[in-house]
Amino acid sequence: MDISTLCIHGSDEPRDCTGSVTVPIYQTATFAHPAVGQSTGYDYSRLQNPTREHLEKIIAQLEHGDDAMAFSSGMAAVATVMELFQVGDHIIASDDLYGGSIRLFRNISEKNGLSFDFVNTSDLSVIEQYLKPQTKAIFIETPTNPMMRVTDIAAVSAVAQKHRLLTIVDNTFLTPYFQNPIQLGADIVIHSGTKYLCGHNDTLAGFAVTAAPELSEKLRFIYKTTGACLSPFDSWLLIRGIKTLPIRMDKQQENAVKLANWLCTQPKIKAVHYAGLPSHPDYAVTLKQTKGFGAMISFEVDKEETARKLLENVKLVLYAESLGGVETLITYPMMQTHADVPKLEREAKGINECLLRLSVGLEFIDNIIDDIKQALA
Repeated sequence: MDISTLCIHGSDEPRDCTGSVTVPIYQTATFAHPAVGQSTGYDYSRLQNPTREHLEKIIAQLEHGDDAMAFSSGMAAVATVMELFQVGDHIIASDDLYGGSIRLFRNISEKNGLSFDFVNTSDLSVIEQYLKPQTKAIFIETPTNPMMRVTDIAAVSAVAQKHRLLTIVDNTFLTPYFQNPIQLGADIVIHSGTKYLCGHNDTLAGFAVTAAPELSEKLRFIYKTTGACLSPFDSWLLIRGIKTLPIRMDKQQENAVKLANWLCTQPKIKAVHYAGLPSHPDYAVTLKQTKGFGAMISFEVDKEETARKLLENVKLVLYAESLGGVETLITYPMMQTHADVPKLEREAKGINECLLRLSVGLEFIDNIIDDIKQALA
């Protein structure tokens, strides 16, 4: 079945006995037992809820996974996945990650006895150099946030399989519409469902999708124990958002390609980082493993004054954190998403006072270009 059809119809299981076209919101904390020792299959909403279950089945199908778990946020999903590991375990991670993931790894996971090496996962030889007997996983984000570097998922998965490691992929930027890491060998796929999967900047959510039942069993135990599950109403919002995922992704990508090419012509803009540009260093890898480029662009302006002027003068583009919604958002990574990353480390990656990040929305793209043009003037 085509992914566009799956996004709309999701699971083939009947929704309820009424014939409701939309999935009901089972806004309940608990469920009554029909008799002693019997269950309807639902006991307590922290364990499972029919609305959330429907959403999870959709996500598992879209990502070609064995199972999916819906969390209260993307970071809750990442934190739960980290509970798979033991004191002394070592993880290799992309050196250009969302700042929240870096904050979690350094301030929570390391406190709990894990160790990390942050490396350029676009270079397989570098990954090999950091392998240790205690290495248990490779955690990658592709494209990376905010520098838009691309990692060859199949190649990294092959290295991981050779050394019996888990491959964990944050697929937030491209979604299962454009990229399917499990089909490329990944063991776990993570999403911030807040972003493109929801698509309307109106709720927080996260997902962990597993490739095998053994991983699902382990994660489900942690999931029900720690309890960071998605609420029924938020699950319903995600089900609704996913219905339009394909048309949103196609249009946002179309807008992003036009905007990225226009940005390349502007004298005050010194570099444009977008995986859909043939000049991007990882363009060939992107073509090999994805069905699209997405709608995330980072770019560097000539000086800090230009960056601040742009942020303070845009009218249609919104200066706000987050991404993936129908509205075009602009973010200042050094002060927002990556504020907790040490200054020297951040600047070594190119995340400085001149770097801005755009999440391109669904507006008429000429209006967005005109807004940025007047803000740069």
